[in-house]
Amino acid sequence: MSDATAAAAEPVVAAPPPEAKLDDVMLAMDVVDTLRHQDVQVARELDEDERDRQLIERLRLIYRGQGIVVTDAILVEGVKALKESRFVYTPPRPGLGRTLALVWVDRKRIGTGALVAALALGIGFGAYQYFVVGAAEREAAAQRIEFTETLPREVERLSKAIDAEARVEEARRRAAASVAEAEQAMAAKDGSAARRAIADLSALLAQLRQTFTLRIVSRPGEQSGIFRLPPNRTSRNYYLIVEPIGPDGRPVKLPITSEEDQKTVTIDRFGVRVSPETFDRVRRDKADDGIIQRAVLGEKRRGELDIRYTDGMTVSGGFITSGW
Repeated sequence: MSDATAAAAEPVVAAPPPEAKLDDVMLAMDVVDTLRHQDVQVARELDEDERDRQLIERLRLIYRGQGIVVTDAILVEGVKALKESRFVYTPPRPGLGRTLALVWVDRKRIGTGALVAALALGIGFGAYQYFVVGAAEREAAAQRIEFTETLPREVERLSKAIDAEARVEEARRRAAASVAEAEQAMAAKDGSAARRAIADLSALLAQLRQTFTLRIVSRPGEQSGIFRLPPNRTSRNYYLIVEPIGPDGRPVKLPITSEEDQKTVTIDRFGVRVSPETFDRVRRDKADDGIIQRAVLGEKRRGELDIRYTDGMTVSGGFITSGW
């Protein structure tokens, strides 16, 4: 086989095209950018070849003025790339993929914002739970405890104490009535009514435990008795001025309702209406030497509600609170 025949038998491999230089690509991109941003006015009536020629000539002058040497091949490639929008970024159309990509790119800022929003939401939710929902629940729990534990215990305590102190049936009757009112109020979840009933029980217990001696005022220079002429009546009302004195020797203040104006005041000196005979007896006792020998008008004993008046002292039961 001859050399020529062997050469002809060998396969022919085409040489790869020369790779574009990076500098040429960058220049082409710069050309496109220049074309895009420079105010290049070309007459619309010119044909495409003439328009391209003028664009290339204008670009050559621009780069020459900047001291940059650009070959005609690069200028032609730039004009071609501009027409093909080769170096123009076209954003992708809206869609799920684009949205997910944007979220991923901006994940740090979105994550920080989401964390802040989550914290704010958590704080707001916690505040609402504590101040609104929690407050309502705490109030409901407090009311439940009040009506099932606190108030019933107080009613039971006072009832037992009254029963232990009472020496008269009237005290037990009044206590039973107040206990019934308290229980009815608690069943109806009426706190105000329940507390009023408990206050009545407490006042009743205090009254049962109270002790004092009702003494007629007999100090020199102080009036021991007085009479009044009531409206529309011709007979007089006689009163002895008294002081309730406790076991410690001090005056005790009592709530007294005047029969003249029906007003109740808490005082430690008041007038008790008595019969004319009792009034005259005390007047004569004081007239002897200025001192009333039988100065005790009555006594309030522990466990009882009313004053026990001294034998021989006829008391009508009315009171006055001023005017002597």
